[in-house]
Amino acid sequence: MNIQTADVDAVSATTQGQPLGLINELLHDLQANVELLFTRFDTRQFATIVELVLHSEGAVFFTGIGKSGIIAKKIATTFCSSGTKAFYLSAQNALHGDIGVVGRDDIVFLLSKSGETAELLELCPALRNKGASLVAVVTNEASRLAKACQRCFVLPELKELCPFDLAPTTSTIAQLVFGDLLAMALMRLKGISLSDFIQNHPGGRIGRRRLVKVRDLMVSGDAMPVCSPSDALGDMLVELSNKQCGCICVIDDDSMLLGIFTDGDLRRTLQKLGPAALGSTMGALMTKTPRTISPDILAYEAMQQMEADQKHPVFVLAVVDEGRCVGLIKMHDILQSGI
Repeated sequence: MNIQTADVDAVSATTQGQPLGLINELLHDLQANVELLFTRFDTRQFATIVELVLHSEGAVFFTGIGKSGIIAKKIATTFCSSGTKAFYLSAQNALHGDIGVVGRDDIVFLLSKSGETAELLELCPALRNKGASLVAVVTNEASRLAKACQRCFVLPELKELCPFDLAPTTSTIAQLVFGDLLAMALMRLKGISLSDFIQNHPGGRIGRRRLVKVRDLMVSGDAMPVCSPSDALGDMLVELSNKQCGCICVIDDDSMLLGIFTDGDLRRTLQKLGPAALGSTMGALMTKTPRTISPDILAYEAMQQMEADQKHPVFVLAVVDEGRCVGLIKMHDILQSGI
């Protein structure tokens, strides 16, 4: 039996049949390593890196090989979403044309635990020739990569959770902490506002709540049920039913909103007046002071207004712009939008 096989068998023997104990042991080791990371994290050295990126006029690139490459890609996306222009640079493809995107004012972060990654070492001379500033993120200050770059940030060397201390686990956590801290430090120092952040996240729920307005979701034009105050209820039943908005807006010849008549009003009117209600005019039956909202209000705020009175929730609001009825906003449509 060779040494490698013996090691595997030894690991299997110690873990088989006792997953709970193993999990607790791994969590303990992870916690100890993370605490060590925070204890040994060089904040003064890190501050110089923050200053470098903060005052840079170019873009920021992140690159790495294997798991470090995956972390580099994640850090780049976090930078972009938090207000700093950044890109992931494939170390494998860079020497075959992709390095063309790197310019003189740019900064390139090269992530490598050992600092001896061959592909990154090969990439350094070409990046220097482009005039870019190189920052090695390694655990060994004496490594060749650290020496090949103008700057270096040394992460504490942590023991991997892997029983052979080989599979990247705690080392990639340390790289991720470095990237996230850098992105958030820059975000705060640049004064990125919530509005700025939302502009970079238009597709998520946060973005939709902060970007989608009533005018984006409202029913308008021919799809909006309307009538005049002189129209009889019986003549408007088809309009009320076919448009499926739960109400009909009563307007004058200039589209000024006079009132609103809802499905609930129809039920109550029929209960009170019976068949005679069909001959009544909409002007006599309508609610003359309906709740309204502006088309420029956020749809999320419209939903909050609808739900403001829990005992009497509203499921549709007339949309009014300078007195004119321009649409209807329905709770159903707001919810369907994912807000």
